[in-house]
Amino acid sequence: MGPFRAAVQTGSTTTNLNKYAETARASSTTVIGHYSTSFGLATRLLDAQVRTPVRTIYALVRIADEIVDGAAAEAGVSIEEQRHLLDELELETERAIVRGYSTNLVVHAFAATARQSGIDSSLIAPFFASMRRDLDPEPFTAEGVAEYIYGSAEVIGLMCLRCFLQHSPRTAAEVSVLEDGARHLGAAFQKINFLRDLSCDREVLGRNYFPGIDPLNLSDPQKNAILEDIDADLEIASAVLPLLPASCRRAVAAAQGLFTRLSNRLRSTPADRLLRSRVRVPDGEKFVIALTATFGPGAWKR
Repeated sequence: MGPFRAAVQTGSTTTNLNKYAETARASSTTVIGHYSTSFGLATRLLDAQVRTPVRTIYALVRIADEIVDGAAAEAGVSIEEQRHLLDELELETERAIVRGYSTNLVVHAFAATARQSGIDSSLIAPFFASMRRDLDPEPFTAEGVAEYIYGSAEVIGLMCLRCFLQHSPRTAAEVSVLEDGARHLGAAFQKINFLRDLSCDREVLGRNYFPGIDPLNLSDPQKNAILEDIDADLEIASAVLPLLPASCRRAVAAAQGLFTRLSNRLRSTPADRLLRSRVRVPDGEKFVIALTATFGPGAWKR
């Protein structure tokens, strides 16, 4: 027995594995707390049975994101090494789902969520493929961007949906409608991020997610066309909200409300300013949106 090994509690249901899993879940909560005000706020509106699983999804996604979006590069990790790290993370994730254990706390927590809710390689592989695409200097085509958005955002919505439906089954027809809504909502979130991160993506990361558009010369008509596409995604997602389980409906409504507000602020911001500043929703407005989703008119149809 190692000198730091915690003993199993006699007469208790707490085992070493249970304690480890609890610690892993806590690590995911820490990740979201440090990285996302908006998503963190929305997850607080989830019922407890789905809140923790969703946080484990966010944490894994964030760890992968940091490999390609700056932290690894700042540590001196080369592009080739970043690819290797992504390969290792994907392999460890797949193995952990099979074996039920990982030495990586974030992976361990995600794997438990995946095993319980049915998240599999059909969603995991496209996500990691999109992360690798961020390391490819080749310009995006329209088809390439669509594929990237599916893997980097739409599958995250589908992962969360599987957690939502784990305790609230729906018919096959309802699941199909909900999956379409989840994909459109994820796509809207990603496109909004592309637009507001235009400066950083272009100047720091050397990326352009808008084929045929020069970010340095983005016009207001081009910006508004992008926002109209985003609004169409948000409208489709909004239409399926009533089908969602009550355990998650208010949280999804709050997240959608936050990004709708962000879309509105982007619309009122001149295109040439997007390269000089990052548009955001003030924290006070975020809390009002969350309160409205919880207690406002309809309060997302408890």
